[in-house]
Amino acid sequence: MSTGKVVLGLLAGIATGAVLGILFAPEKGSVTRKKIAKKGEDYADNIKEKFDDLKDDISDKYNKVKEDVSGFVHHQKNKSEKDAKSAKTT
Repeated sequence: MSTGKVVLGLLAGIATGAVLGILFAPEKGSVTRKKIAKKGEDYADNIKEKFDDLKDDISDKYNKVKEDVSGFVHHQKNKSEKDAKSAKTT
């Protein structure tokens, strides 16, 4: 079994356990529903925050690669121009 499937199964088990624990708690249904809704909002906020961090990280890496490629192209262009000038003078 792959590691991904094991992790996915573990997370599903944890989520199922948490939901069942809340559902079988000795509180009124309205209180339980509010708790479930609050947890859902917390998870959604957490996922959004992680997605925003990932998006920023990818954007930073993209800009770094873009700068590196631009610098390489500029360097190669200058080198080509120097080589062309030295070839004309010889």
